[in-house]
Amino acid sequence: MEHTSYRVYPYRWVILAATMLVNFTIQTLWIAYSPITSAAAAYYSVSEMAVGFFAMSFMIAFVPFSIPASWLIDRFGYVWTVGAASMAVGIFGLLRGAAGHNYALAFAVTCGIAVAQPFLLNSWTKIPAAWFPARERATAVGLITIASILGTAAGLVLTPMLAERMSIAQVQLVYGVAASVAAGVFVLAAREKPRLPPDESACRERAFMIEGLKHALRTPSFVRFLVIAFIGMGIFNGVTTWVEGIVRPRGIGSSQAGMLGAIMLVGGVAGAVIIPFFSDRSARRTPFIILGLAGAIPGLLGLALAPGFALIAASAFVLGFFLIAVNPVGMQYAAEVARPTPEGTSNGLVTLAGQVSVLLVYAMEAINNATGSFTTSLMAVTALLAFSVFWGTRLEEKTGKKES
Repeated sequence: MEHTSYRVYPYRWVILAATMLVNFTIQTLWIAYSPITSAAAAYYSVSEMAVGFFAMSFMIAFVPFSIPASWLIDRFGYVWTVGAASMAVGIFGLLRGAAGHNYALAFAVTCGIAVAQPFLLNSWTKIPAAWFPARERATAVGLITIASILGTAAGLVLTPMLAERMSIAQVQLVYGVAASVAAGVFVLAAREKPRLPPDESACRERAFMIEGLKHALRTPSFVRFLVIAFIGMGIFNGVTTWVEGIVRPRGIGSSQAGMLGAIMLVGGVAGAVIIPFFSDRSARRTPFIILGLAGAIPGLLGLALAPGFALIAASAFVLGFFLIAVNPVGMQYAAEVARPTPEGTSNGLVTLAGQVSVLLVYAMEAINNATGSFTTSLMAVTALLAFSVFWGTRLEEKTGKKES
């Protein structure tokens, strides 16, 4: 009987750090217009909804490009695919800065960044599966989640500050330079897999794309989690996209709105460290998914109804702590429950479900236009979040047996 040797390499942290860096920069590019929606509308001479499409284009592009991106990652590996996508993000980021006042050109190159995004997001579980033992994978995905959160926070906080000192196009150029540097670091650092696998689970044969896709979609708990991902990411994307409009009626300006978004993400960083750690320690996923969903409800209600900055800030922190922590635990749960589906495929389907939530993001603004306030839409998504708690109780923990 052939004996397989295993080894956990310290270099895994280098690759993880490079992956975190490119995810940090693309999130900054995604959210960069949200805290300055009104100023950007004036700069480009367009409506605030048109500015909102800078962020929503990422979610829209994800729908047709997610499955092809997952196929390419699984077929050719993440080094080439994520490396090429990272370089594209850097180039298009520079071009967005060079667009000046030209909204059409700025939006066109933003669509280029958006097309590259699925390659980065759909590799979140692929890289830990190759380099990390099973006991560390939710933590590794949690760290990538933290990098993504910090990138979003940087965009929310830095953009209003930079926009006071330079033009909006120059702000975008700064972010494009950062994305180009991050891409270079990833290309130099990335390696497809170690010489020896980290543990037995990394050696298991994975079904290829089509077979894996069919298997995942025939697994009830995986499909149930897709619904949860749609709701959770819809709420996150909606709040971050429209943060300035949500709090403006309560006398809060763009700089404070950016701070509120950052506070939510700081809470998310804490949650993405703490909750996945305990999930890995207990080797269980579903209780922590339910905890995150239920814990986010008071935060969302506070964001909708709290009268002053301090209470809104506390609510934003609670919302971020619990809701964002669902992502790394859920991603790893989805990868485990869908096996032998490749990680790139399961990761891509979950992220695709989250990006389809652009429908919720658009609906929030439509309800705001009809009612003059985001309160109604926030209460509606709170009801959806309560439903997701119930839906989470129907997730089956991975036991190694085929789910029926």
